[in-house]
Amino acid sequence: MTLTPDELLTTTRAVRKRLDLTRPVDRSVIAECVRIAQQAPNGSGLEGWHFVVVTDQDLRARLGDLYRQGGEEYLASPRSPSDPKLRASAGYLIEHIAEVPVHVIPCVEGRTEGSTIAQQSGRWGTIAPAGWSFMLAARARGLGTVWTTFHLPRERDAAELLGIPFERVMQAALIPVAHTIGDEFRPARRRPVEEILHWDRWPAPA
Repeated sequence: MTLTPDELLTTTRAVRKRLDLTRPVDRSVIAECVRIAQQAPNGSGLEGWHFVVVTDQDLRARLGDLYRQGGEEYLASPRSPSDPKLRASAGYLIEHIAEVPVHVIPCVEGRTEGSTIAQQSGRWGTIAPAGWSFMLAARARGLGTVWTTFHLPRERDAAELLGIPFERVMQAALIPVAHTIGDEFRPARRRPVEEILHWDRWPAPA
């Protein structure tokens, strides 16, 4: 795909219903995206990044069970979104997550339990840019992704399933990856920038 930087940044959407569940994804393309993600900025020059790529059908099914349990609990909780469209989209992925051909779990060495806000920010500020870079690289290659966290309430179970050393490596997300059904994505509707942009202080002086 040929996208300008602005087009890439404004059309990399959270893709759920438009993931092609029938078309395999070449391993070399995933490797290319991870190689690009390695160039993301990171705190203190210490990457500590790992990407666990799950393609095995049985592992995806078992990981999908953990995802489904977490997703159903979230949608039944007071914290869940009230937007019917968003709930339907999330519910679709919960139902079909095991069918998505590739699950990518970005991980980072070091855990944040009991850490200060500054320490947490530093740790998440290393893996989140790398994950986003992976998603941008995937979009540029005609792949759809979405940053999801429904499996994380059962992170230890996922770690045991995939051999991730839980005590020293933290999972940040589960990113489903697939070719998209159609490749046209538009910028999302957002609040006017004036409502979220603050100059010098919050709220900005009138």
